[in-house]
Amino acid sequence: MMEPTGELALAAEFPTPDREQWLELVQGVLRKSGADFGSLVTTTYDGIRVEPLYTAADVAPPSGFPGLPPFTRGGRPQGTADGWDVRQQHVVADRDTVVADLENGVTSLWLKNIPAQRLDDVLADVYLDLAPVVVDAGADFRAVGLEMLRIWDQRPVPAAEVRGNVGADPLGVRARTGADADFPALAELVGKARRFPELRVVVVDGLPFHEAGGSDAQELGASLAAGVAYLRELTGQGLSAQEAVRLLEFRYAATADQFLTIAKFRAARRLWARVTEVASAPSPQVQHAVTSPAMMTRRDPWVNMLRTTLACFGAGLGGADAVTVLPFDHAIGLPDDFSRRIARNTQALLLEESRLAGVIDPAGGSWYVERLTDDLSHAAWAWFQEIEAAGGLPRAFDLVADRIAATWQQRAANLADRTDAITGVSEFPNLGEPAVVREPAPEEPSGGLPRIRYAQAFEALRDAADAAAERPKVFLATLGPVSAHTARATFAANLFQAGGVETPHAGATKTVDDVVRAYRESGARIACLCGSESGYAELAVPVAEALREAGAERILLAGRKSDARIDEYVFVGCAALAVLEDTFDFLGVQR
Repeated sequence: MMEPTGELALAAEFPTPDREQWLELVQGVLRKSGADFGSLVTTTYDGIRVEPLYTAADVAPPSGFPGLPPFTRGGRPQGTADGWDVRQQHVVADRDTVVADLENGVTSLWLKNIPAQRLDDVLADVYLDLAPVVVDAGADFRAVGLEMLRIWDQRPVPAAEVRGNVGADPLGVRARTGADADFPALAELVGKARRFPELRVVVVDGLPFHEAGGSDAQELGASLAAGVAYLRELTGQGLSAQEAVRLLEFRYAATADQFLTIAKFRAARRLWARVTEVASAPSPQVQHAVTSPAMMTRRDPWVNMLRTTLACFGAGLGGADAVTVLPFDHAIGLPDDFSRRIARNTQALLLEESRLAGVIDPAGGSWYVERLTDDLSHAAWAWFQEIEAAGGLPRAFDLVADRIAATWQQRAANLADRTDAITGVSEFPNLGEPAVVREPAPEEPSGGLPRIRYAQAFEALRDAADAAAERPKVFLATLGPVSAHTARATFAANLFQAGGVETPHAGATKTVDDVVRAYRESGARIACLCGSESGYAELAVPVAEALREAGAERILLAGRKSDARIDEYVFVGCAALAVLEDTFDFLGVQR
């Protein structure tokens, strides 16, 4: 019997397990399915290995303390313990929507592409000493910035209480449009904003690199290069390094990969801390997180609520200073009152009900998060050094574009074979979902880096199928009872419906005639055999031949092999997008 020590030792009566014991047990389970330990390891688009288990042996450098360099654990001493700024985006704004947001939990405004002449009216009922305003006008940042400075100057708000951002980002404009960076306009805004000591002037926007399909390290490294370019420009205008650093705010994408999001915001602060240390102006990075536009879908948009919740969770735990949750209908058009309310309440729920802000740096000390943060920091720093060696931004934009394009090509291949699944689009689509209709959003600028969405290729097929005179069909020739064919039939239905293809099926069958009868009733020209291995051995050959005699012009099989005369095999990991495109071409569906 153990002597009481006054301390509670959990599981003290059990022997202490070690990694080798865990590996032995895991490998025993994997052997039963023919897999190996390597199947549990994933690799990010930056080449970072994500292991299935992390222990104290997975060392990372000390992350320090919140509020102190290298600021990995947070830019403020209280870390995430007092929450974050809830920042709502407005693309088409009026007084009522702005006030409704502020009265229902929003703490700052992000006015995107609002014309300069409308700003005064939009902000007429806003107390600018209580609600920071960030303007984002793209190439028109000079005119909009000057108007916003005029409004702040004329309102009865002490200059020291004005907060927000003028939104100058000439390098971001270069990335979006290909136009030359307008640094003289930046210098003018910096000069006129000096009377507002807490106002920021520059946004270092990582979203163009993310939305072009870039990886997390590529977004971080490019934004770091942009930040350094701004420091060079501002100090060249006569500002001290400390003054220049204070004018900058960084904007990053938060994705549904919650751990990579947490690590990205931690790594970003660590990297910027190194830059400001070298500049003799050590300062925490001010961060604005935006739920990724690239991950948003037009089909089954309700799932976007889940994606943005995960992204907000990751950004909040990662220590972002401000978070914008994009409405679930962002990819469709302008949000309505309901979608704006859900976007607001997502943050309110995480802050007030889930109590995410109740702990200082809740991810700190996690072996996984600390190691992932370190690996991501090294990958981003190496990319930043490569950009700097090429002359820095904007000289290295061609290099940046080429490297991001290569990453997008790799990501697109993983999306095409559904290695990277998109729930509601490439997996578990719902052909019967009612369309969500919204007023079109203003057209975004183009000419620079592309804007992509991960779901765009599958959604283009869905659009083509919807527009066809007759929806394309693939008949599922289900062999045997439901228990024998349901797994492969479900797989095949998911695959074809991801392209908007209807999948009538035979249901439970006993004979070849059962399958052929159902096929003739379906009106399809293509059939896909779905069954078990034993069912294929017995029925694949006679069913395939009978279907051809009944008029089937193309025979597919859900599986990898068969003695039957099969035109194409579909299976987990197959080139799903190519299968769908071939199906459309065969059926003459325009795409």
